Amino acid sequence: METTQPDSVADEARTVKALAALAQPQRLRAFRALVVAGPAGLTPGVIAEQLGIAPSALSFHLKELANAGLISSEPRGRNLIYRAHFAQMNAVLGYLTQHCCEGQACELTESANCIGC
Repeated sequence: METTQPDSVADEARTVKALAALAQPQRLRAFRALVVAGPAGLTPGVIAEQLGIAPSALSFHLKELANAGLISSEPRGRNLIYRAHFAQMNAVLGYLTQHCCEGQACELTESANCIGC
């Protein structure tokens, strides 16, 4: 019999996995490049060139980001196109701000204190 985790535990696990994937400079840079590229995405060759990273090292980093659900890939001809998974990024941000101002609408300041609560 398979047990399922409550949503909050599953959300926590996904958030931890995503943050762990981003907690490495080259992966963070690759993810940022894909966010900037938007829906068009980028090929690994373009990402490697932009970041000045060896394609073999980039492949490892892209695999980690995909495993965390932060990016996806799609074959296009002989290339793969990688894209940021914006819904997952927004879910991570949502989880991190979920308890801000105890559910009331607010705006974070630079000091991370809520204003307008």
